[in-house]
Amino acid sequence: MSLQPLQGLLVVSLEHAVAAPYCSSRLAHAGARVIKVERPEGDFARDYDSEVYGESSYFVWINQGKESVALDLRQDADHAQMLALLAQADVFVQNLAPGAAERLGLGSANLRERFPRLITCDITGYGETGPMHDLKAYDLLVQAESGLVSVNGAPGPWGRIGVSICDITAGMNAAQGILEALFLRERTGQGSALHVSLFDSAAELMAVPYLQARYGRAAPQRGGLKHPSIAAYGAFTCSDGHELVLAVQNDREWQTFCQHVLLQPELTSDPRFASSSARGLHRDQIEDLIQAVIGGMTGGQVADRLTEAQTPFGSINSVLDLIHHPQLRTRQVEVRGRKVEMPAPACQASWHDAAHGGRAPGVGEHGDLLGMR
Repeated sequence: MSLQPLQGLLVVSLEHAVAAPYCSSRLAHAGARVIKVERPEGDFARDYDSEVYGESSYFVWINQGKESVALDLRQDADHAQMLALLAQADVFVQNLAPGAAERLGLGSANLRERFPRLITCDITGYGETGPMHDLKAYDLLVQAESGLVSVNGAPGPWGRIGVSICDITAGMNAAQGILEALFLRERTGQGSALHVSLFDSAAELMAVPYLQARYGRAAPQRGGLKHPSIAAYGAFTCSDGHELVLAVQNDREWQTFCQHVLLQPELTSDPRFASSSARGLHRDQIEDLIQAVIGGMTGGQVADRLTEAQTPFGSINSVLDLIHHPQLRTRQVEVRGRKVEMPAPACQASWHDAAHGGRAPGVGEHGDLLGMR
């Protein structure tokens, strides 16, 4: 069995919903022992749906291989059990409501004074200062507040990004910060305090629209599958109704595309299309030219021509298409005694073969193993 990078490390995560569980799931996948501390009634994400043999798809996704301990931290005995766990821990992650950890005596400053080697990671909605720091924040709210909604989708009614992008990005940032802090502790012997917010995570995703709006002409408008800066880039419909997306991003690709796909090499010397910035200014003409060609061919014919030209393209797939996609890597977990396949984590490494995929735990399932009542 391969040695895993975080093998032997103990992570205690006072977590619910998505952001902190996503973070701790990445640490578990790298070999850490993760103890998930839940309220007695359990993480409310357990009840988001019941789509996976009666279990929540959200919960199954990011809680495999963890151990669950149910504690009422307002009770002295349970609070003492929590401190006993933290005395052994390398990392403490929490995403309680604003101020809740401090009220429970589990604020990061207090814990790090008590346990100097402990790495603490607080995940909040809007950060720990500022006029909105004490507000609850869920993914949809942060998508709206950060401007993500304003650049997402096509003109018309507002639409959220279809996955919990702010939660996931915050969890990724938290996991990265914890790995950095672990490396620093190897050098200094001291833990660190990390602070990650959903809003900061979303705002960083908005860096390009922000810079364009603040220092350029204007913020990008919602353009569906079109790129705000690049053409030819977007969706086109073939004669048989098949829809393809193209992503021609540089002059070399444009030249090859004109020669071998459009069969109009003279377009490469047209000053309207001679550079990426010029093509962006003449997007409508380019899209009309492309649709005129692609609209007269079947999806298979277009795909053959694009492949030969090495033009970047893809199909607009449904979730069902993803399930059967030839490039999809999956891993198995156990749900109520049955094997469930789900998309595998994106990072591939030799030690992941030894990762304890396991299953998502029941509420408080591992209390007895830890000597708890």
